[in-house]
Parts: sequence; structure tokens; C-alpha cells
Amino acid sequence: MAGFCPLGGSWDDIADRLGQHVSGIRYMPDWDQYEDMRTRLAGVIPQFELPASYTRKKTRTMGRVSKLAVRASELALEQAAFPLETADLTEIGVAYGSSSGCTAATMELSKFLGGDGRSGVSSTSYLRMMPHTTAANVSMHFGLKGRIIPTSSACVSGSQAIGYAYEAVRFGRIEAMVAGGSEALCPSQAVVFDMLYATSIKNDTPTQTPSPYDAERDGLVIGEGGCSFVLESLESAQRRGATILAEVVGYGASSDGAHATRPSQDMMAHAMRQSLKDAGIPASEVGFVCGHGTATDHGDVAESQATVEVLGFKPMASYKGHMGHTLGACGALESWFAIEMMNRGRFDPTLNLRTPDPACGELDYLMGESRDIDTEYVMNNNFAFGGVNSSLIFKRWQA
Repeated sequence: MAGFCPLGGSWDDIADRLGQHVSGIRYMPDWDQYEDMRTRLAGVIPQFELPASYTRKKTRTMGRVSKLAVRASELALEQAAFPLETADLTEIGVAYGSSSGCTAATMELSKFLGGDGRSGVSSTSYLRMMPHTTAANVSMHFGLKGRIIPTSSACVSGSQAIGYAYEAVRFGRIEAMVAGGSEALCPSQAVVFDMLYATSIKNDTPTQTPSPYDAERDGLVIGEGGCSFVLESLESAQRRGATILAEVVGYGASSDGAHATRPSQDMMAHAMRQSLKDAGIPASEVGFVCGHGTATDHGDVAESQATVEVLGFKPMASYKGHMGHTLGACGALESWFAIEMMNRGRFDPTLNLRTPDPACGELDYLMGESRDIDTEYVMNNNFAFGGVNSSLIFKRWQA
């Protein structure tokens, strides 16, 4: 596992900032030009540079969203010590997604459609903006020739990628998969939520927002990031002598089949029940829930009530208070966080959560300080526009 987010680009850095309750949210002065947009807040990766080995020839099909995906995948493959040089590359696939491709490339083509001519359009514009640009670029960069599963499904892109990769490996369709999600920051993403009155406008106090599940929350903050997993069969990992970080044991998914932006508590709960059924464990075995927690009015209430309905009074936290809503990356990033915390037996609280909204479900919200929790199972839940729901369960590995 490896990734980048507004808290850093390594687990050591991220864990340190989570533990010290550091916010990755800041004011965006460049957004002052957008007078019709109320929010000026975003979570920005503090530092991201590609190594010199990433030549222009290798990156010409990559926008920032794909660069994040490819570099995170490279680091994950390195951690896994996966021998690509000698592996059968037809047995290694990719499941990856983002909410949108490279928006800069989209602007190039939009200007052409607006009558500005072809001068700003390049032969790679579409390759950088296409919905499956992250999956395709990860595959091409490493020469992976197995199945490719694009999961461009908004806020569940990363978790859905892990779920589909898990199923592909579990049912013997392929030996290994690289899976994850990424998102590059763009004001176009902020304005979408701003028009729905769903963004935080606490522009003068950026570190005090967003506030998932809090009674005084006023909306979400957009963030950026990228995170990749290497999934393989147990037999493959043991044969290689790989360091196993966790076991994926359950994946549940559902669709609201109704409103595009108003979440369904019933179908959120259904996804969680499906993941428990897939894992073959009772709700009592789940020791911690990594919540979606966007800090929106309807989303937090529906999600928390669904969690109580399925799991009861459980410890839960959302890490969007620290880094904002990283959209296509959040499902992978939050799964990464949940696994790392499970392995160390210590879970960090939701930043800016002080007084839970009485309308939210009665859960054991982690607030104020980190907590030691010894558990073999954690659940990560994500939900997206269009009524797309996902739930993953990870088990602590014991050799």
C-alpha cells in the first residue's frame, strides 16, 4: 500500500500528522477569481514530484491525476517487492479510477468546441482526460497485461477498485491486481458541490473545517490524493515470501436506484450487510468503522444511521476532517489508513468533531484523542453521487 494525500506521502508522515491532529486544509487564494463560488478551501498535497526516471515520453499521456496513480502504484509495488521483471504480466491486472480525468485536458478540448481552434489541443488531450486514464496509465507504465477494470464512480472509485480487484483474485480469474483511486485538485470539482450548497464556507478558519458528524458542520471541503494497493492470492504472496499487510475478506456494494444526490440509508445498510455476509462474520466482530463522513447534512445522517442499524454502537471516525474529501482517492486512502491503524492497534479521531449531531446515529465517535483498540476486523465505507455504495472489510493478518 502507498499513497499521497494532504497529510503527506508516506505512512510515517501521515500517521504523525493524524496523531497530532494536524489539518491539511488551507485557503486557496487562486480561487478568489471565481466570484460566484463561495468556498475557498481545499486539501492540497504538500509536496509531489516525480523521479527523474519519469521522462516526458513516459508522462505525455498522464495528467496530474494519472501521475498520482502511477507513482503511488510504483511505491506499492516496491513495498510488495513484486518481481515484475520475471512475472507473467498477463496475470497482473489493474482496477483503478477517479471522479474525473485530467481537467486541464478537458479545458483544452472545451476551448476548441468554443471556437478557439485546435492550437491548444494536443494528440494526448483525450488520453489525459478520458474516464479510464488512471487505469490505462498504470497498466501502460508497468506493462501489466491482465484484465483492466476502470472504476470511475465518483467517491467510491478507490474502494470499488479494491473490491473488484479482490473478487478477481479471489475467484481465480487472475493472480494479482494493482488497485486504487486518485484525484487531482480542480475548482471545477468544488463548484459542483458549491452549487448544491454542500461546501464549507468557513474560509477564515480553514483548519476548523470540515467537521464530519458535528452539529455545527457546514459542508465538505475538496481534497486531492492518490493511493494504490497490491492484491494477490495468499498462495502467490507466500510463495514469494511477501510481507502480508492485511487480508481483504469482504466486499459489499449496492445502488440506491433513486435520487442522484440524496443518499439512501436503506441501501447504505444493504452494502454493509453484503460485506459482512461476504466476510462470513457477525457484526460484533467489526472493531472499528472508517466512515465516509463528508460533513454534509443528509450524507452524515443517512450514513451514521445506517451504520447503527447494521453494526450497533461501534467506534467510528472519518478522516475527511484532516484532509478533505479526496473524491476518487478517498476509498483507497481511507482503506489504507484503517489497515495501518488496525495493525498498530491505535485509531485516530475525527478532526473538528466536538459535538455529534443528535440527528446522526448513536455511535462511539472517536473525538479529541486517539484510542487503543485491539480488533481483527475493520470496515471502510464509501458512498457516491448516483447512489453508488461500497463497503469493505479487512482482517488483520496473523501468520
